[in-house]
Amino acid sequence: MKKQFYSLPELTYAYGDLAPHISAEQLMIHHQKHHQAYVTAANAILEKFDQARQEDKILDYKSELKSLSFNLGGHMLHSLFWKNLMPEKQGGGKVQGEIASKINEDFGGFARFKNEFTAVAASLEGSGWGALVYHPALNRLMCFQIEKHNFLFTPGLEVLLVVDVFEHAYYLDYKQDRGKFIEAFWNIVNWAEVNKRFNKK
Repeated sequence: MKKQFYSLPELTYAYGDLAPHISAEQLMIHHQKHHQAYVTAANAILEKFDQARQEDKILDYKSELKSLSFNLGGHMLHSLFWKNLMPEKQGGGKVQGEIASKINEDFGGFARFKNEFTAVAASLEGSGWGALVYHPALNRLMCFQIEKHNFLFTPGLEVLLVVDVFEHAYYLDYKQDRGKFIEAFWNIVNWAEVNKRFNKK
C-alpha cells in the first residue's frame, strides 16, 4: 500500500456555491482533477525517495526535486487558494479587518490595490499565480507574481492571498479571457481568511 504524505483538502463550500463567478463544473474539475494530480505526483516522488534509500540507490535528484517543487508548490498554493474563496452571498468580496486598514496604508486605498493586484495577475507571462504578500522586514504589503508554482521571491514573505491564473482555473467559464476571470474573482474573496493570515504574521 502506497504511503500518502499529502491529501486533497475538502472544500468548505459546495461546488455550485461560487456560481456564477466560478461554475460548479469548473470548480469540480479544478479541484478533483488538477489539484489531485499535484497531490498524486508529490506523493509518488516522496515514495520514490524512500524506496531509493531502502535500496541504496541514487536518483537523478536535479530532475526529481524540480518535479517535487512544482507539484508540492501546486498542492500548497491550491490549498491556500480554496481557503481564499467563499460564496458571495455569505460575504465574499467584502474586505474587512486589519488587512483593510493595512491595504489603505500601503496602497493608498482598496481601489488602487485592486487595480495593481489585477494588473500583476493579468500580466504574468504564461501560467502561474498573482499573490498578495506581507514583507515583515519592511512591514508592508506587496503584490507578486508566482511563475508556475515556483516561489520566485524573497524568502520569509507571508503569502496572504493568491489567484490561480493557470488556464485550468477558468477555461470552461471564461475561455482564454484571464482578465474577466480575475474581475469575477474579486466577488468571492474570503477576506476574513486573508485577515486571519495577516494577523498571524
